Amino acid sequence: MEQTFITYIGAIPEHIWDILTKPEYVKQIFFGSILQSTFEPGSSFQYVGPGSDGEETVHVYGTVLVFEPYRLMSFLEHPGPSYYANHAELESRITMTLETVGDCTKLVLVNDQWTANHPSQAKTPESWPIVLSNIKTLAETGKTLNLGR
Repeated sequence: MEQTFITYIGAIPEHIWDILTKPEYVKQIFFGSILQSTFEPGSSFQYVGPGSDGEETVHVYGTVLVFEPYRLMSFLEHPGPSYYANHAELESRITMTLETVGDCTKLVLVNDQWTANHPSQAKTPESWPIVLSNIKTLAETGKTLNLGR
């Protein structure tokens, strides 16, 4: 099942891109995690940060499919090993596209190509809007939302 999320952000694509990739911003939108990768297509990536395995918990990992700065990034992703014993078998694709619309940026996030019975699929309709709201709020105000977490 494809899940598509769209938000409009009062910031330029370059600033949104920085929020999606630079450690000082990624930590703010992904609950203390950073994105580690060379971002070359075919290379690996992982979101690492505080969690059940300590400060270096791998929350999500996978392979970079496409990385076109300020426009498009796409990954095949797996949940981290501490989430599910069969994490390597569980996969989906995440694609984020940035497009200038007037003086805003349209961010489209598509989460699709789920393996059968992927347990995270049911959680994404709630989790992606939180992340996208944090991206929007950070880009527009310099702060993230206080979600009580």
